[in-house]
Amino acid sequence: MALKGRRATFEERLHAVHMLEQGESADNLARILNVSRASLFAWQSDYREYGEAGLKTKKMRGPDSKLTSEQISSLYALLVGCDPRQLSFGLALWTRAMIQELIRRRFGVRLSVASVGRVLRQLGMSPQRPLYKAYQQNPELVERWKSEEYPKIVKEAKDAGAIIYFADEAAIGTHYHAGTTWAPVGQTPTVKHTGAKKSAFMVSAVNRQGHLRFQLFDKGIKAEDFKAFCKRLMSDSDGHPVYLILDNSRVHRAKLLKKFADDSNGMLKLFFLPAYSPELNPDEWVWKNVKHDHVGRAAVDGIQQVKALMLSGLRRLQKTPALIRSFFRDPNLAYITAAEG
Repeated sequence: MALKGRRATFEERLHAVHMLEQGESADNLARILNVSRASLFAWQSDYREYGEAGLKTKKMRGPDSKLTSEQISSLYALLVGCDPRQLSFGLALWTRAMIQELIRRRFGVRLSVASVGRVLRQLGMSPQRPLYKAYQQNPELVERWKSEEYPKIVKEAKDAGAIIYFADEAAIGTHYHAGTTWAPVGQTPTVKHTGAKKSAFMVSAVNRQGHLRFQLFDKGIKAEDFKAFCKRLMSDSDGHPVYLILDNSRVHRAKLLKKFADDSNGMLKLFFLPAYSPELNPDEWVWKNVKHDHVGRAAVDGIQQVKALMLSGLRRLQKTPALIRSFFRDPNLAYITAAEG
C-alpha cells in the first residue's frame, strides 16, 4: 500500500474505489492508504465519470493533445455551429469516431477515440440528448405568430372576456419507459415490465392562470371526441368564451369541429399554431410531465395501470397550478408572457 509522501498507484486507487463502492468506510481506507478522505472521494468521482481511465495519472493517460489551441478553437466552432450532415457525414448526431475523422480531414491530425473524448471534455462538452425540430417549420411564420398573431388573439380575448387555452392530444403505451436508476458501475440493471403493446389516449388544455382540463380515451381520438372535449371546456368556463389554440392535426382541422365553433355564437373560437411548431404550445409540457416523469418510470404491468397513472398524474397537476404556470416559463414561450403582460 501507499506510504506517506508517495503517489498511490493505479491499482491502489482502483482497489480503493471498489472498496468504497462496496460500502467500506472512507476513514478506514484513508488510514490504510495514508491519504486524505478528499483524495478518496476525488478518485471515486473520477471513476464514476470516466471509468478506470479516470484513475490514471497524466503520465499513464498519455501525452497532451496534438492539436494546437487555434485548432481546438476551430474544432469547437465546427461542432457547435454545424450539423454533421453539412460536413458530408451521413448521420445527424456527432460521435467521437466522426469527430476523430473530422479532425483528420481538417487538421491532418490523427487522434485515438479516447483522445478525442479528452479534447471534448476540455471543450466543456458532454454527450446529450438533442431536441428535434422539423425542417419543414417556417421561421418567418413562427416569428409572425409570436409578434403579430398571438398578441392580436390576446387583445381580442380581453375585449370579449374570453379565456385562452392551449390544447393537444397524446398517446402513452405500455411499452414506454424513461428515466435512469442507480446501479454499480459496469452492471446494467434489469427492470421487468409487460411486453404487451397497448396505448391509452388523452387530450388536455392549459391556460396561463394554471388551470388544466383533460379527458382520457381508450381509443385514438377522433373529431367527435375532441368536439365533446370542447363542450366540456366551454361548460367549465363560467360563461366566458373559450379561445382554443391548437396544432394543425386532422382532428383539429375537421369540418365537424369548425362548424361547431362557427355555430357557437362566439363562445368557442379556434386558432392554429404555425405548422411543425410544438415548442410554441405549453400543453406539450403536460404530455412530458405525465408521460416521461410519471408513467415512464413505473415499468407498468398492463394498460389499466397506464390509465391509472395517467389519471393520477393529471389530477396531481390540476392540484398544482403553480407547476402548470411554470410550463409557460419555457424560453420558447416567452412570447406568451410578453403578449399577456
